[in-house]
Amino acid sequence: MIRPLLPCLLLLLGAIGCSSPSPNSLHDNDMQDSSFDLQGHRGARGLVPENTIPAFLKALDLGVTTLEMDAVISRDSQVVLSHEPWMSSAICSHPDGTPVTKEEEASLLLFNMTAKEIASYDCGKRGHALFPEQTPQPTYKPLLADVIRAVNEHVKENGYPAPRYNIEIKSSLDGDGLRHPLVWDYAQLLYDVIAFNGLVGVADVQSFDPRALEAMHSINPNVGLVWLISNQEGFEANMAKLTFTPNVYSPNHNLVDSTLVEAVHTANMKLIPWTVNEVERMREIIDLGADGLITDYPDRAKLVLASTNQ
Repeated sequence: MIRPLLPCLLLLLGAIGCSSPSPNSLHDNDMQDSSFDLQGHRGARGLVPENTIPAFLKALDLGVTTLEMDAVISRDSQVVLSHEPWMSSAICSHPDGTPVTKEEEASLLLFNMTAKEIASYDCGKRGHALFPEQTPQPTYKPLLADVIRAVNEHVKENGYPAPRYNIEIKSSLDGDGLRHPLVWDYAQLLYDVIAFNGLVGVADVQSFDPRALEAMHSINPNVGLVWLISNQEGFEANMAKLTFTPNVYSPNHNLVDSTLVEAVHTANMKLIPWTVNEVERMREIIDLGADGLITDYPDRAKLVLASTNQ
């Protein structure tokens, strides 16, 4: 269970002080090594409804380096942000306000809905039972293009450094043509948004599906690619599934040890594990020499990084 961020957390962090940092203080350059990539998972899922504009703006306020997100494709070929390829019964409500049920999920595939239809569902006001620190608020699954626009405005208004993006292609063999387009078309639609917004070299594309990474690499090898790993097959076996070396190796944090860190760095890649939410594990990941981490709680990670660099 994820424990709430209580005052006792400070005992784990050391003498950091009793007050919470202000949003501006979280952007101080001396609070962390600028080379360490702090990524807000689905924005800041532990605090704000996931994959929404409010979540990404909150993550920026907390000083993340990279905004991590999930991209799906609507019936009208728009790139929409959502982790599941359907309306989740855990967080979403119909346009009339009634909660989506588990039985309804299969009939509410986003690939069968237009972007306008998708945006008519609320996916924030109910909150999330697994994240008690999350502040419920009415919100919806946005277009990637609208998120980029909102981020650019927020960065400019507040004088923040421009973030990077880490965008997941949610493809799978059994989903081809059913829950998403064929993988090449999926990659091309995402690339078009990235390129149109001038984010080639700023936005990385991640996936558990090697076909998606191969497709994006073929479309434009200058796009940074992230190999997501959840299996226990081992580093060499996983790397053999690709015809090229990606920029980042991104495993479940439970798979990370010193041997893996060394292997990834020897292969000239960065190691950025997911999803690291507990303070003790954040410290371990940093001490092992990871190049960053992905977390639902950027606020916790910033405090850990601040104490680590003191």
